Amino acid sequence: MIGDDVQVGPGAVITTGNHLYGDPSLPVRLQGGEISDVEIEAGAWIGAQAVILPGVRVGTGAVVGAGAVVTEDVPPYSLVVGVPARVVRTWAPTVESAARS
Repeated sequence: MIGDDVQVGPGAVITTGNHLYGDPSLPVRLQGGEISDVEIEAGAWIGAQAVILPGVRVGTGAVVGAGAVVTEDVPPYSLVVGVPARVVRTWAPTVESAARS
C-alpha cells in the first residue's frame, strides 16, 4: 500500500518478494521465495536509488535518504540513511501535516 502524497525518487526499488536461502545443500533458485507486503504511509519521501525490502512499513511523513537500504520499519516523521538504514533524525509533525493524515 502506498499512501497519499508519497514521493519516490528515480531508481528507487520497492520490492515485496525475496528468495529463501536457508538450505545450503540447494541452490538459492531452487529454494522458493516469500512475499511480504510493503506499506508506505502518507507524505513519505523515498530518495533516489533507495531500496525498500519486503515486510517494511515506512511511517507517515518519513524520509528515506538516497541510496538507503531499508530492512526494518521506519518510524513516522523520521529520517533514515545508510546501509542498512538507521534513524538519524526525528521531528514532531506540524498542525498542517497532522491534518492531512
